[in-house]
Amino acid sequence: MTPDEVLAGLDPEQLQVASNPIGPMCVLAGAGTGKTRAITHRIAYGVHAGAYQPQRVLAVTFTARAAGEMRTRLRGLGLPVVQARTFHAAALKQLGFFWPKVIGGAPPEIMGHKAPAIGEAGARLRLELDRVAIRDIASEIEWAKVGMLTPESYPTQAARAGRRVADLDHTAMSRLWATYEEVKAARHVIDFEDVLLLMAGFLVERDDVARTVREQYRHFVVDEYQDVNQVQQTLLDLWLGDRSDVCVVGDPAQTIYSFTGASPRHLREFAGKHKDATTVRLVRNYRSTPQVLELANAVLGAAPGGGYARLQAQREAGAPVRLLQYSDDVAEAAGIAEQVKGLLSQGVPAREIAVLYRINAQSEPIEQALSEAGINYLVRGGERFFRRQEVRQAVLLLRGAARSDDGSAPLGALVRDVITGAGWSPQRPAGGALLDRWQSLEALATVADDLVAAQPEARLPDVVRELERRMAEQHAPAVEGVTLASLHAAKGLEWDAVVLAGCSDGLLPLSHAEGPEAIEEERRLTYVGLTRARKNLLLTWAAARQPGGKASRSVSRFLNAADGILDGVAPRRPAGQRGKKVQQARAVRCRGCGKDLYTAAERKIGRCADCPPTYDEQTFEALRGWRKAVADRQRVPAFVVFTDATLIAIAERGPVDERGLAGISGVGARKLAAYGPAVLGVLRGESVDSMVEIACAATESV
Repeated sequence: MTPDEVLAGLDPEQLQVASNPIGPMCVLAGAGTGKTRAITHRIAYGVHAGAYQPQRVLAVTFTARAAGEMRTRLRGLGLPVVQARTFHAAALKQLGFFWPKVIGGAPPEIMGHKAPAIGEAGARLRLELDRVAIRDIASEIEWAKVGMLTPESYPTQAARAGRRVADLDHTAMSRLWATYEEVKAARHVIDFEDVLLLMAGFLVERDDVARTVREQYRHFVVDEYQDVNQVQQTLLDLWLGDRSDVCVVGDPAQTIYSFTGASPRHLREFAGKHKDATTVRLVRNYRSTPQVLELANAVLGAAPGGGYARLQAQREAGAPVRLLQYSDDVAEAAGIAEQVKGLLSQGVPAREIAVLYRINAQSEPIEQALSEAGINYLVRGGERFFRRQEVRQAVLLLRGAARSDDGSAPLGALVRDVITGAGWSPQRPAGGALLDRWQSLEALATVADDLVAAQPEARLPDVVRELERRMAEQHAPAVEGVTLASLHAAKGLEWDAVVLAGCSDGLLPLSHAEGPEAIEEERRLTYVGLTRARKNLLLTWAAARQPGGKASRSVSRFLNAADGILDGVAPRRPAGQRGKKVQQARAVRCRGCGKDLYTAAERKIGRCADCPPTYDEQTFEALRGWRKAVADRQRVPAFVVFTDATLIAIAERGPVDERGLAGISGVGARKLAAYGPAVLGVLRGESVDSMVEIACAATESV
C-alpha cells in the first residue's frame, strides 16, 4: 500500500490528522466522526511514508474490544505488527518482562476480584461488610490508587473531593485500605491498579528499564484521552521521556467516567503542555441522521457555559425522534417490546437494535417483556465472550477435530456438528440460559460461515486460527439478539435503532447525582446514549414506578431543550403537574448558611463544612469519650462503634428517644439495639462509665 492510497477517501480534517504523523497532536473528535479511521490511517501513513518503524509504535486504548478493532483495521492497512493494547495490557507485558531483572523470580499473580481480600481486611478490623459495601469499597480503592494516593494521603484528598463510602469516615477507610494491602502482601498477589503503579515505579527507579522501553516505543497514539486518569497519564509521560511524538484523541462531551478517577483535564491541558502541538477538530458525523444529531446537539448545547462543538450530520435525513410516555415501568417495558417488534417486522436485524438505560436495575422488566414477546436479547456488560464455559469447550472441541478434517463435509455443517458436544443443536431454544448458550455457539459457527464466504477453500484449521486470533484480540463475534446495555456499557458502540428508556428525572439525571458537576456528567451520559443511534431513536419514560402508583415523575430536564424536536411534540409532564417546574431531586440545605449540601457527610450532619458546629462541646466530648471506651473494651477501632459523621449528627440533633436516634443515618437496627440506651444516657448527662457498661452488656446480648 502506498502513502497516497492510505490518504485516499479521508475528509479534510481526517486528512490533516493522517498526513502529519510527526510531532504532538491533539484530535478533538466528536461522536461518530471517524476518529479510529483518522488515527489508524495516521499510523499507516507514518509507516508507509517511512516516518515510523511499525514495531516502534504503540497505540493505547481503554478496552480490549477497542484494541482488537484497532488491530483489525491496522492489519487491513498492511500493518500486522503494530501494537494496539489497553494501558493495563501494555503495562502488564512490560512488568512481566522486567520483573525478573528488577525484583527477581516470577511476577506475582493478579487477583481477579478485590472482594475476598477486602472481606478479610474487614474481618481483621471487626467490620461487618455486606456485598454492596465491599463493592463500594473496591471502587473507592480503585479511585484512590489511580489517583496515586496512599492510605496515608487518602483522608485529606477524600475529604477535599467529598468522597464517602459504606458509612466509613475517611480515617476508617484509610485503615481498611492499609489492611487490604497487608492481606494482598500475605497472599503474594497484586490487583489491576498495582500493575500500572508498579510499572511506573520501575520506570522512575531504574534508568535501564526506562531506556529499554523508550527505545522500543518511539511513537504513541492514545484513544479516548478524555478518560485518562492520573496513573495512566504518569505512565504515558514515563514512556515518552523527553520526546513528544504522541497523538491523543478525545471528546470532552463524552467524559462520563469521573467517578473512576478519569479526568478531561489532561485533554484540555495537552496543547499547553506541548507548545508545538497541532489541534484538529473532527465534527463531521457519519453515524447518525440529522434528526438524531439535532436532539443531541440541543441537549448538549443547553449545558451551562457551553463550549461543546456541534456535530454536523453527513447522512441523509431519517425518521423523526419520538418521545413516548407510559403510565408505569411495566407498561414502559411492554411498550418497548412492541416498538422493538415493530422494528424487527420492518427488517431491522435484531443485532442492530439496542435498548439503553441508566442503571442495570432497569433491565429486569425490559428483559421480561422481551421474553414474553418472543424477542431474543443479550445483556451487554456481563462475562466476556471467550471466557464463557460453552465457548471455551467449543473451541477445545474444534481444536481436536481440526486434525481430522478431511475436507469431505461443508465447513459450516462440520463446525456445527463438532460444537454439538458443547450444547449446540439445530433447534433454537425458546429462551433463558439455554438460549444464551446456544447463541454463543451459533456465533462461533457464524465465524466459520463468514470465513468460507471470504475464502472458499477454508477448512477447520483455518477456523481455529481465526478464533485464536479473535481470542487474543478480544474480538468477539456478533451474537444475534437485541442488545440491552447501560449507557456506560454502550460507550463506543452504535446501532441502527436505539431505544433510550427511563428518560425521567431521577434516572436522567440520576437522583444520586450531587452537585452541578455531577449533573452535567449525567447530561454528557445522555448525549452518549443519543449518539449511539444511526437511523432510529426512540425515547421512553414512565410517570410512575409501579402499576397503579402515583404519577410523580417528570420527563428528564435534559429534554427541556427539545421543544419542537421530538416528533414535533414538546416533552410533557405527568397529569397533575402541568404548569409546574420539572421535578428536581430533593435539595438538602445547610441549617447554618442555607446553601445546598452535596456530599453524603454534609447531608448526614445537616451542615456544610464552612459553618461552625452547633452541638454542645461538652456533650460531644462525652460521646467521644464513651465511644473510645467502648471501642477499647471491645477491641475494635472507634469507627466500628460510630463513625465521626454519625457521632457529630447525634450530638447536633440531640435525640431524646430511640425513635429520634434511629432517624439518624448510620444508626441501623443492630447499632440501635447495641448502643441506643447508652447513647441516650450520655446525651442526658448520665455517667459515661455506666453507659460504657450498659453498651458492652447490650452488645454481648445482641
